[in-house]
Amino acid sequence: MTSVFLTAQAVLPDDADRAILVGRVWSEAEGGPCPALLREGRFFDLTGISATVSGLMEIDGIADRLATTGGLPDLGSLDDALAGRGLRLLAPIDLQAVKAAGVTFADSMVERVIEEQAKGDAARAQEIRDRLAPVIGSSLRGVAAGSDKAREVKRVLQGMGLWSQYLEVGIGPDAEIFTKAQPMASVGCGADVGIHPISDWNNPEPEVVLVVRSDGAILGASLGNDVNLRDVEGRSALLLGKAKDNNASCAVGPFLRLFHGGFDIAALEGVRVSLRVTGEDGFEMVGESDLAAISRKPAELVRQMLNRNHQYPDGAVLFLGTMFAPVKDRRGAGQGFTHELGDLVEIATPLLGRLVNRVRRTDDCPEWTFGTRELVRNLVARGLGDRI
Repeated sequence: MTSVFLTAQAVLPDDADRAILVGRVWSEAEGGPCPALLREGRFFDLTGISATVSGLMEIDGIADRLATTGGLPDLGSLDDALAGRGLRLLAPIDLQAVKAAGVTFADSMVERVIEEQAKGDAARAQEIRDRLAPVIGSSLRGVAAGSDKAREVKRVLQGMGLWSQYLEVGIGPDAEIFTKAQPMASVGCGADVGIHPISDWNNPEPEVVLVVRSDGAILGASLGNDVNLRDVEGRSALLLGKAKDNNASCAVGPFLRLFHGGFDIAALEGVRVSLRVTGEDGFEMVGESDLAAISRKPAELVRQMLNRNHQYPDGAVLFLGTMFAPVKDRRGAGQGFTHELGDLVEIATPLLGRLVNRVRRTDDCPEWTFGTRELVRNLVARGLGDRI
C-alpha cells in the first residue's frame, strides 16, 4: 500500500493521450512485477514482449511498436495501482543501472560549496552563503562546462582562494557521475522516501531522469528524487555513498515517457520542473526551474556515463542533477531548509507527470528485499525466464 492518496489525474502528463508511457506494476493476479503500457488510464501487460523494462528498452523501435500494439492483457487501472487494489505502482525501471550526475546547475554548485565550507553545519550556511554567493554565483552564470570561459573562471577563483572540488566537476571538463542506487532499489510514485536518522540537514533533489539503452541511445525520460543528506556529504565528499544510497532514498516515476511524435530530446530540454514540499507542521516550499539552465547538455552527460571505457549491458537511467537549492528557513533564521518527517514532496512537469512521495526515516520505510535474484526466480516461476 502507498502512504499517499493519489488519483490518475494528479500524476499523468498533461498530454497523456498522446504519450507513450511505460510503467511497472506489481500484479497480485500475475504474482509479480509486470512492465506495462499505460493507455487511456489502464495498464496493459507487456510481459509477452519482455518480462523486464530493461529488456523492453533494448528492442529496436520500441516506441513505434508500442504506439500501434493492441490486444495486450488488461491488468487494471492506474487508479487501482495508486490505491493498491490488486496492483501496486512500482518504479518504472528494474535491471538498469541507476546513475546520477552531480553539480550540473549553477545554483546547486554554490550550495555544494557552502556545504563544503560549512563542514555539514547548517547553522553556518547563511553566513557562508552571504559571503560566497555574490562572488561565485555571478562567476558561474552562463558558463558552459569545459569551455575556455570555464577555464578562465577557474583561474580567477583559484587566485581568490575560492576554488572547490564541486566547481571542478561543475564547470571543469569531467562531469561527476556516481551510482545513486542499486538496480531494483528505487521506489515509485506514492511510496515513502527515506531520510537517514543521522541527518539533520537534508533536502529533496528534483531531477529529470534519462532512460538510456545499452548502446547509449536516449529513449525517453522520467522524474526522480535524488534524496540528499547535506550534513553527511558536507562533512566529507568521501561520504557521498552514505549521503546518497540508503533505503528508499531514490524515487523514480511515475512512468517512463518514450520519445515519440512531438516529444523528443529538444522538447525535454525545454521542460520546467516544479517542486512543492508540504509539511505536517504547515510549512510549504515551492519553486520551479528550467532544465535549459543545465551546464552540460544531457547527451554529453550520457556520453561521459556510457562509452568505450564504461558499459551498461542492461541499460541505465541517469539523473541529470538538481536544479534546486532549497534555502527557505524552517527550523530557525539562517538555518535554511531541511525535511521533517511526514513531508509530502511533489515533483512535476507537464510532459512527464507528477512524482509524489512522503518522507519517513529510512529505518521506518519498508525494507528492500526484492532484488535481482528474487526477480529472476519470480519470472522463471511464472514461465517468463526466456523473456528477461
